[in-house]
Amino acid sequence: MTSLFITRNPQTSSPSKANPPQENPTMPVSVPLSLLDLARVQPNEPAAEGLARSVRLARTADQLGYHRLWFAEHHNMRAVASAATALIIQHVAAQTTNLRVGAGGVMLPNHSPLVIAEQYGTLETLFPGRIDLGLGRAPGTDMDTMRALRRDGRESDRFPSDVVELHGFLSGHTHIPGVHAYPGRGTNVPLFILGSSLFGAQLAAQLGLPYAFASHFAPQALNQAARIYRETFESSGPLAGPDAKPHFMAAVNVIAADDVETAREQRRQAEDEWLQGILGRQHTLSQEELAAVRHMPQARQVLTMLDRTIAGTQADVISGLEALVEEVQADELILVNLAVGEEHKHRTLELLAPKAAS
Repeated sequence: MTSLFITRNPQTSSPSKANPPQENPTMPVSVPLSLLDLARVQPNEPAAEGLARSVRLARTADQLGYHRLWFAEHHNMRAVASAATALIIQHVAAQTTNLRVGAGGVMLPNHSPLVIAEQYGTLETLFPGRIDLGLGRAPGTDMDTMRALRRDGRESDRFPSDVVELHGFLSGHTHIPGVHAYPGRGTNVPLFILGSSLFGAQLAAQLGLPYAFASHFAPQALNQAARIYRETFESSGPLAGPDAKPHFMAAVNVIAADDVETAREQRRQAEDEWLQGILGRQHTLSQEELAAVRHMPQARQVLTMLDRTIAGTQADVISGLEALVEEVQADELILVNLAVGEEHKHRTLELLAPKAAS
């Protein structure tokens, strides 16, 4: 694996009673930091607790100056409670003040553009200036669930035209005469294209829209996607706004801790959770089984999905994030908080915060 684990001398990085950990004493990352939350539910835990945890984390992020908080549409995953993104966005936006809240994203082929325009137009009406709408063309699920969603796999072919149609409903310039989104018309909810391949980079550039690359689980094409997006961006694209310019967002997994040993253990636990989510869908794996499967080629392949992971102390993770910004010329980073346990998740947010807690 090539995932990044930056370490420092444990003798200088471990906290002590004489030198307690400080709140973000280093310079914050030079670009806006945003968050992606899957509203994870732990085994034998009710979904309500997973959602309540997401709200608590959102409040912390709101206080600490994070830019956006996005929720992703997934279906038929017992450990993920973010299937109904619009409902979670409404719930979280009502309990925060400054964060932009949105979808990262809505899998548009699962829905009609009109319905999404109505939903997110309503959200923008309720929370003016705080709603984002990221769009993906994947189903966000397996083949059987696709059929349950009344999809046959061909809907993704319409994705580019569906994005244009959705933009028309939200801008008030409908592409279907006599059909408008109420609410939605004229709300101009910002659209973002999401992707894990070069297709999304090319489409976002052609349309003149911001692009977010899912390097937190599909890191292989990150550099090529960033380059293609910037080189082919059309400032006069059909959906480009005034003075449009490229806006590239890279997603990255993070774990920040007060000492190297804690970060290493958190990374190991996060990998176990990842293996459990991918390999344990039909059968919950015991700790002994997880330890055994780690040595199997299938598990090693699964863990390569986490190659864009930065775990370590505060200074080390911030340094790693700055290196990523420089590597792909990112305009914004979307952090996926892989810390295990709510206390460690909050601590990661505190250590990487754009501003100190008030």
